[in-house]
Amino acid sequence: MSADTPKAVVTRFAPSPTGYLHIGGARTALFNWLYARGRGGKFLLRIEDTDRARSTPEATKAILQGMAWLGLDHDGDVISQFEGAKRHAEVAHELLAAGKAYKCFSTQDEIQAFRDAAKAEGKSTLFHSPWRDVDAADHPDAPYVVRIKAPQTGNTIIKDEVQGDVTIRNDQLDDMVLLRSDGTPVYMLAVVVDDHDMEVSHVIRGDDHLNNAARQMMIYNAMGWDVPVWAHIPLIFGNDGKKLSKRHGATGAEEYQVMGYPAAGMRNYLTRLGWSHGDDEFFTDAQAREWFDLGGIGKSPARFDFKKLENLCGQHIAQADSAALQQEIIAYLAVSGAQPLTQKQADGLFKAMPCLQERAKKFPDLIEKATFVLSSRPIVPDEKSSKNLDKVSRGILNELTPHLQNASWGRENLEAVLNGYCETKDIKFGKLAGPMRAALAGRSATPSVFDMMLVLGQDESLARLTEAAAPADAS
Repeated sequence: MSADTPKAVVTRFAPSPTGYLHIGGARTALFNWLYARGRGGKFLLRIEDTDRARSTPEATKAILQGMAWLGLDHDGDVISQFEGAKRHAEVAHELLAAGKAYKCFSTQDEIQAFRDAAKAEGKSTLFHSPWRDVDAADHPDAPYVVRIKAPQTGNTIIKDEVQGDVTIRNDQLDDMVLLRSDGTPVYMLAVVVDDHDMEVSHVIRGDDHLNNAARQMMIYNAMGWDVPVWAHIPLIFGNDGKKLSKRHGATGAEEYQVMGYPAAGMRNYLTRLGWSHGDDEFFTDAQAREWFDLGGIGKSPARFDFKKLENLCGQHIAQADSAALQQEIIAYLAVSGAQPLTQKQADGLFKAMPCLQERAKKFPDLIEKATFVLSSRPIVPDEKSSKNLDKVSRGILNELTPHLQNASWGRENLEAVLNGYCETKDIKFGKLAGPMRAALAGRSATPSVFDMMLVLGQDESLARLTEAAAPADAS
């Protein structure tokens, strides 16, 4: 590959498996996914499980499930950072052999004493090891750590696609530890080696890692490796301007699935959270992949807004493919612990979908509207709708039913029959619609009575109307 040939785009998401997939982490994964997918590149997944005390298989599973729900597919196998420990240590020893790192024999007590003295004198507490330039012949037979030789003059400039150029004075960088005294590599070293070996071209991550970039660049430069393109994105805040936490509501991706938000709406909202493409709010996955770029990411933290999330989710539900929506609702019922649908209910839900999607912001809203097709006779009205089945209303249904028995079961004909009945009886349509909603669905908030009758069909609609018209004391 010549120097003029652009590198293939390779991004990565590298969560620590110590808990659920935080919504901020989900957005980071999404940004990496969009950037790679929009450029024909690779999106890789690495689990940073070097902290063995806190890393759990359950957390890894939760991360994978959260990404699967959001539709963030990754290329290749999931990479374990812990399994690369030998390779990480090899790089440290390579730097040691090249004189770009050194063995430091200072004890923790000596380091603390140095810092205490520096603090008392009002000086920088950045530790300067006395072993940096000591000849190997003068090394004691004692435990040591391996430290990199940090540059001591000049500046390190982090060229960041979001934050701009960030300058760090090199005299503010310490000789970072690469290997602990037990020979195990530190996280900072592991990240750089893994990103290099995985050929990561763009590191897109939270801006809480910005200062790490300067320290990680020491390793890249010492090894003569290409430094990736940096893009440090602002964190997500709650509506009070503070870092998003439990007090603001759900913070785990799987919690949003359990609450019934559609994945497409969640992707749209998270993409828009801190990134913009003109004034576009609603967009498809295809548009997001085409439009997403690093230049559209803002420098300021974005604020999580549940109303905007619900608005976008409602738009995605309204425009979703019925079959895909049916499958996502079935998956939602499974994770939320609800009773699974029977095949008959699933078929009915699919048939009813066009009249359910409008104005539903979450799946519980849609399922509530679908009560009429998910219920079986006898239909038991709830407290509110039962008030529409008094003696007079049952009499209206009893008179109406014969008119429907001979009707052709199409929307125009049904509208003609019901409107004609209202004209004949000199009543408003609402006087008829209330009892019909109670009879067909047992609810007062439903799709239109015409939609319900068309979905249920003539036989089932008439059976429900007949049962509801029966005297209240009939067995």
